[in-house]
Amino acid sequence: MGYAAPVADMLFCMKELAGLEALSQLPGFEDAGLETAEAVLTEAARFCAEVVEPLNVPSDRQPPVWNQGSVTTSAGFKQAFRQFAEGGWQGLQHPLEFGGQGLPKTIGAACTEMLNSASLSFALCPLLTDGAIEALLTAGSAEQRRIYLPRMIDGTWTGTMNLTEPQAGSDLAAVRTKAVPQGDGSYRISGQKIYITYGEHDMADNIVHLVLARTPDAPAGVKGISLFLCPKFVVGADGALGARNDVYCASIEHKLGIKASPTAVLVFGDDQGEVGAGAIGHLIGEENRGLEYMFVMMNAARFSVGVQGIGVAERAYQRAVDYARQRVQSRPVDGSLPAGATIIHHPDVKRMLMSMRAHIEGCRALACVSAAAFDTAHHHTDAAVRQQQQAFCEFTVPLVKGFSTEMSNDVTSLGIQVHGGMGFIEETGAAQHFRDARILAIYEGTTAIQANDLVGRKTLRDGGATARGIAQQIAETEAALSSRTSTAAQSMHKRLQAARAAFVEVVEFVVAHTRSQPGAVFAGSVPYLMLAGRLLAGWQMARALLIAEDELAAGQGDAAFWHAKIATARFFAEHILSTVPGTRDAIIEGAESVNALAVDSF
Repeated sequence: MGYAAPVADMLFCMKELAGLEALSQLPGFEDAGLETAEAVLTEAARFCAEVVEPLNVPSDRQPPVWNQGSVTTSAGFKQAFRQFAEGGWQGLQHPLEFGGQGLPKTIGAACTEMLNSASLSFALCPLLTDGAIEALLTAGSAEQRRIYLPRMIDGTWTGTMNLTEPQAGSDLAAVRTKAVPQGDGSYRISGQKIYITYGEHDMADNIVHLVLARTPDAPAGVKGISLFLCPKFVVGADGALGARNDVYCASIEHKLGIKASPTAVLVFGDDQGEVGAGAIGHLIGEENRGLEYMFVMMNAARFSVGVQGIGVAERAYQRAVDYARQRVQSRPVDGSLPAGATIIHHPDVKRMLMSMRAHIEGCRALACVSAAAFDTAHHHTDAAVRQQQQAFCEFTVPLVKGFSTEMSNDVTSLGIQVHGGMGFIEETGAAQHFRDARILAIYEGTTAIQANDLVGRKTLRDGGATARGIAQQIAETEAALSSRTSTAAQSMHKRLQAARAAFVEVVEFVVAHTRSQPGAVFAGSVPYLMLAGRLLAGWQMARALLIAEDELAAGQGDAAFWHAKIATARFFAEHILSTVPGTRDAIIEGAESVNALAVDSF
């Protein structure tokens, strides 16, 4: 079975939940209405299904090859990436002035999901390049933007993010890579970076490494980190490529999943290039502000990794549904069929498929609404609206990243379970989705790091005001549900109300106790993230339910689509939102048991 992008659901999220038509009224987005979105998504769906998805399984079985510092990517990747670049997909949501198409992130996120459904490994190269572009747009000099951005946007060059070192994983204060000024505005960079996605490959003419390093007189800790632009080939003032820089790929990793994405160990300053010892780099922005600039890239990447989770989960769901429709096994327990039936008739298989579907649709809706908030925050003419939407977007990024990637672990695991024993056999393809998804809750900040961000930066910094404001918006949706008489709406109202109340209690607990009892709060930080993710995704499903009922009553659109949306929303309420109050109990009342066991007793 091939991949079929869920274009109808994506367009529904954009139109009905994210307010795409309102976005298209903002300066710079005048041509980004529903008609444009439909055309872009339709073409993206075709490209992903016909060009990228056929490479997914073969590339998993025949991953890239390292040889003397060079990496040859899996068969077909180089040609597919050229088509990707020529189609303008890398520049979809980047500025027109540098050769991009200037479309909203709201549209770009849907295309990103499709690409990741088709091949998570292939999609990682554009993802990192997007992040590097964002960092240069934010902090790069006019000259850096002039030279680098057009070539990265047209796919001639790609980008990487170099943070991690063998002794410095998530603790970037321990970064040791050095950058020594040369007196001509350049720096010589030396050190080692690990886990560098697409740090070496054969798909582009140049690779632009963005590297965290310390200058000789930098202060200790994170305050002494600067960001440097260090290309594989030295770049002239006219953009022409020069000598091979002193950055060398020492090896690539052998991994559980995303095997076709080369994860490189990069050595800077080992005198392996043509420029002498020390890789030539240039400062981005100001010294000692590197972490601040890199967070721009990291936040863009974190959102995109959340979308990756949705994409791989969608592919696993489609594969599971296809198998469940074909596999004949046992007579239904209710006797509705006289003989053995396809397993999609069995209640527990339906439960698993509904859980997969509901989680995916909830996370997709939340990501779409988050992307629209980003677009509004950057383009609206009213400063107050920009500020409010920026706060909402920032609050949701750790949820999109953390909740959606943990969701993808569960959904791809369920995909194997639907297949039964055949799911454990590589030939069915179900196992690859599970293996690929497992990294998503780890890279670009583990779920615990996202939860720490949710507590520290997103909840505490304004004393819980943003969180309470979101709860008030959810209460308004509850009010709309309360006037409905349908079983689905009443069920959603009951569960959404209880989940919101639990969320508010947890927010107040976090605000009141983080400084006095940090151990208690952070023992429940990941459960808090999961609780908030379920609530906000469920809120979007509640909004979708209301719209679907209205459209059905008016006789508009595809009745089967509306019925499915209502059924999926009700399932979300009764099987996912219903767990939120129990999670509240674990957070507020369960910290002591987390910390009760002595370290030596583990």
